[in-house]
Amino acid sequence: MTSPRVLVLLLGWLLLSPVRAASTSIAYPAAGPGPGAGRHLVFLTGDEEYRSEEGLPMLAKILSQRHGFRCTVLFALDPDGTINPDNNRSLPNSAALDTADGIVLGLRFRQWPDEAMQRFAAAIARGVPLVALRTSTHAFRFPANSPSRYKKFNDFGRDVLGENWVSHWGANRRGATRGVIEPGAERDPILRGVGDLFGDSGAYETHPVPGSTLLVRGQVLTGMNPTDGPDTQQRKQRKSDGIEQGMNDPMMPVAWTRTHTHPDGKTNRVFCTTMGAATDLANEGLRRLVVNAVLWGFALEIPAQTDVRFVDAYAPSPYAFKGYRRGLTPDDHALGKVLPPGTPPPPAPPAPKKKF
Repeated sequence: MTSPRVLVLLLGWLLLSPVRAASTSIAYPAAGPGPGAGRHLVFLTGDEEYRSEEGLPMLAKILSQRHGFRCTVLFALDPDGTINPDNNRSLPNSAALDTADGIVLGLRFRQWPDEAMQRFAAAIARGVPLVALRTSTHAFRFPANSPSRYKKFNDFGRDVLGENWVSHWGANRRGATRGVIEPGAERDPILRGVGDLFGDSGAYETHPVPGSTLLVRGQVLTGMNPTDGPDTQQRKQRKSDGIEQGMNDPMMPVAWTRTHTHPDGKTNRVFCTTMGAATDLANEGLRRLVVNAVLWGFALEIPAQTDVRFVDAYAPSPYAFKGYRRGLTPDDHALGKVLPPGTPPPPAPPAPKKKF
């Protein structure tokens, strides 16, 4: 039996010991010298479906441990400190944007408070390079009655990245996407070492603004495997102009670059891809495309075969609404950790009884 004296000492130790608050973001210091030395990358996660809260920390680990960048990853959190990408008003530690030299985005329909938006807008205005994935073309959606001063960012996709949300083109979970390099872009430095490009998310309809440089188009496949052939049978009406075409005639752009110019003459080097679900990023070619784009954004030399090996084991969740791993915190993404499965989602409410 434990003596009263030991119990008193134990209680005193617990009361006097400092309590470490849970982190609201995760930071990865640069592992050593590399092309990114001295540069701070901020990763903005927050989409309800494609698991950017899993894919972007994996990329941040690669860029910090293999390429010398200092990386900070921000998440949407619930009040208890757990990651909830469905909380579209949350961006704790937005102050990290004040020192961002570059930004990697995986966002969808955010409605951040003005304080976070001001910091984001200021980073864009000072000309940081941008690497935008998947639903970042529709990163923000403030309702018409919102008091936000930043409702103009509802068009951030078209105005800055080169395209907004238009429509789904290839159907999610029925037709995967094979990346096909645009003729004439083969020698673009972002494509160095980029081999097979495959993602299990469906292609989007896109029409990047004039002046964009197309790098990759998305071939809609007949199934969900890399070995499946292109869809040559289906036809679809474009939402942009109502014209009907074959699914791959022509293929929709899925990766491009552009320069966004501000009224004061400052510019952002922009890379955007509508691929980039966490499961897509299991593909080595796509990871290399994205890491190369980060280097390009800083006008750094891109090697013949950029190192994109995983730092920690990576087994992303399938994309799905409400499919995020519940109960996880930013600390669960620490270096050396394998992401835990999280707690299962709550059971769905029972269906109402039918009245006869």
